[in-house]
Amino acid sequence: MIKLVTTLTMALAVAFAALFALPASAVVNINTASKDELIALPGIGPAKAQAILDYRKLNGPFKSVDDLKNVKGIGAKRLDKLRAELTVGPPQAKVAAATPAKAEPRPAPAAAKGDVRAADVKPVK
Repeated sequence: MIKLVTTLTMALAVAFAALFALPASAVVNINTASKDELIALPGIGPAKAQAILDYRKLNGPFKSVDDLKNVKGIGAKRLDKLRAELTVGPPQAKVAAATPAKAEPRPAPAAAKGDVRAADVKPVK
């Protein structure tokens, strides 16, 4: 019985380790992806990645993932295999560092009975 429990525990540990060791599937924005990011996609080599970059440079950002069919070497079958891993969106602009908003002055707390405020003090002559 102890051997069975030990074996099951080890199997569970290996399963969890394998589960967490797998990288999360990232969606690639074809409007902002670099050549290396495109090459990492299944079925996209250096030549097709360069063709995507060239098409994007000549025609501007892709309006939809389906526009990839206009790139030489990418047909409907290849696009269907890649569709789940691709997205389009506005090209990511570099965001300038946000300047902190100016804080509005806070009102002075109400004076308690007997407190003296600076406005109540008369200058000494």
